[in-house]
Amino acid sequence: MHKISSIYKLLTLSFILGVVLVLQSCGTKVPTDMTLSPVEQMIADVNYLASEELEGRETGTRGEQLAAAYIAERFENMGLSAAGDHGTWYQTFTGTELPHPHASEEDGREIEGINVVGFIDNEAPYTVVIGAHYDHLGWGERGSLYQGDTLAIHYGADDNASGVAVMLYLASRLSEGIHTSNNYIFIAFSGEEKGLWGSGYWTRNPTMVSIDGLNYMLNFDMVGRLSDERSLMINGTGTSSLWERRLPRANRSNLDLTFSQSGIGGSDHTSFYLVDVPAIHFFTGLHDDYHRPADTPDKINFPGMQEVGSFALNLIGSLDGEGKLDFSKTQQEESRMAPRFTVSLGVIPAYMYSGSGLKIEGVTSGNPAEKAGLQRGDVIIKIGDKDIADIYDYMESLSEFIAGDEAELHYKRDGEVIKTKVEF
Repeated sequence: MHKISSIYKLLTLSFILGVVLVLQSCGTKVPTDMTLSPVEQMIADVNYLASEELEGRETGTRGEQLAAAYIAERFENMGLSAAGDHGTWYQTFTGTELPHPHASEEDGREIEGINVVGFIDNEAPYTVVIGAHYDHLGWGERGSLYQGDTLAIHYGADDNASGVAVMLYLASRLSEGIHTSNNYIFIAFSGEEKGLWGSGYWTRNPTMVSIDGLNYMLNFDMVGRLSDERSLMINGTGTSSLWERRLPRANRSNLDLTFSQSGIGGSDHTSFYLVDVPAIHFFTGLHDDYHRPADTPDKINFPGMQEVGSFALNLIGSLDGEGKLDFSKTQQEESRMAPRFTVSLGVIPAYMYSGSGLKIEGVTSGNPAEKAGLQRGDVIIKIGDKDIADIYDYMESLSEFIAGDEAELHYKRDGEVIKTKVEF
């Protein structure tokens, strides 16, 4: 076994070195002007990551490699230590992409991805993880909501060049030697759009530090569209008793905070919650450009991004010296796991909505919701015989139908309850 293990390690090291050589040859365009303001640096980061050259940063593509090289050089320029595999900035992993949800592993395509990892060592007993995924949908062959006739680059400025830029801002500030009661590990995850591949792999194969040595995790995913209402959602606040006490104290610029307690969600904080690490996700909300080519840098609220970053830095400061945060299992997913379903209405939920029902953020064309006349802003309150109080009721209701079924749907629009028929 030892001999086999040694051979495997040599092969892995050879692969990583090969990746490093490819990345070094990519010719990244890292800004070197140290006089850039935080907002100017965020603009530079997002403009490069969401550029045409990177072609949407899909996992396993040259665009992903270019983005990884850029992030690694940004880490290096700040003075962080390389914390990937074998002394590099990179942790490589493989995932299997299935042609459809019911396909077997043998029918899948193996894809190689790259996490980028940097470290600030304050010689502290615990380490804080600050993460953001940097991959996106490439040309939109999978996961796109775009209805065009031809493939197009999905730039992913908000999803999630914005989160990477905020993570880099925090790395820059924390590298200055402030808030030193924890170490900090910064991870740019790939494969998030494939199903949390990169974060799941890192939590199974942590680099530099052990899972037991982690204090808490901050995840930034889609933080580039702070609205005029200044709405910021924090997911995962039930994962430690301290979050909902400390988050309001850190909110010095009066952001309109919405909390969701569940540790389970559609981003990389979930991978850390599943290994008992308190983890929260910062999120400025969905929009009509989500998973479409129109998610471009010109739509980004860069001053708003800095506000999110400053808020997170305040939170880190308020927890500095607190010691290890307690971890809590959240009740929602324990009592109600997401059911399997084979049909869809074709709506994007408004995740920041706190009222009863499922509020619609967007409606995709050609799907049952559009055909039934549903619009953005409508609130679904009943499907068939099931009342809808939240997204879990909505998913449970869908699990009762198959393609070809019809159901009566009730929704609210401008205070009026409207009934319609949907065909799945």
